[in-house]
Amino acid sequence: LMGISDTLAKTNKERYISFSTPFSPSNARHALALFKGDVYLGLDATSLAPEDLDFAQDHLRILSGLYGILKPLDLIQAYRLEMGTSLKFRNKKNLYEYWGGAITEAINAELGDDDHIINLASNEYFKVLKPKKLNAPVYNINFKEYKDTKLTFVSFNAKRSRGLMSRWIIQNRINDIRDIYRFNLDRYQFDPAHSDEFNLTFTRTFKKAGS
Repeated sequence: LMGISDTLAKTNKERYISFSTPFSPSNARHALALFKGDVYLGLDATSLAPEDLDFAQDHLRILSGLYGILKPLDLIQAYRLEMGTSLKFRNKKNLYEYWGGAITEAINAELGDDDHIINLASNEYFKVLKPKKLNAPVYNINFKEYKDTKLTFVSFNAKRSRGLMSRWIIQNRINDIRDIYRFNLDRYQFDPAHSDEFNLTFTRTFKKAGS
């Protein structure tokens, strides 16, 4: 179902068997400390200062196939369940149907009148939301690279860069969407030629390994 190796399958089977409630510091960890994917390499949460984590707790939300939506300091137990997994449960054919509008409603419950949403999720995860029902404008962020004269999408680099931007937003206490245009880490710069009001593209020139 998950398309993973036997070793990973065994590891995750053991994780689920060992699940216990209630979650506590003795059997669970903060979400930001537990996630280890490419995005979280860029975010590098373990090096954030306590005041950064406070800002993240108020502003950053993590979409999860298992938990739905998480705050950075929510306690969770380790798991593997991609949002796109075709897991059938009762009368729901996949996780998108299972979560329905619940995650959108949870986000709306936290939004203020002048808030906006900066979407740094992958398409696989953002699809669980219902954008037309969100009570704030959504700004989608894209990272691409010029290879010769062609603009390309490199998955690993894009994922890591989403984490870098998340970290940059947290450390710089970004609250005004106009400040997003200033992001310039890892040679990325805002590219107005490939952007519109709600789809912001950041580009850089492809760099060969060792050059």
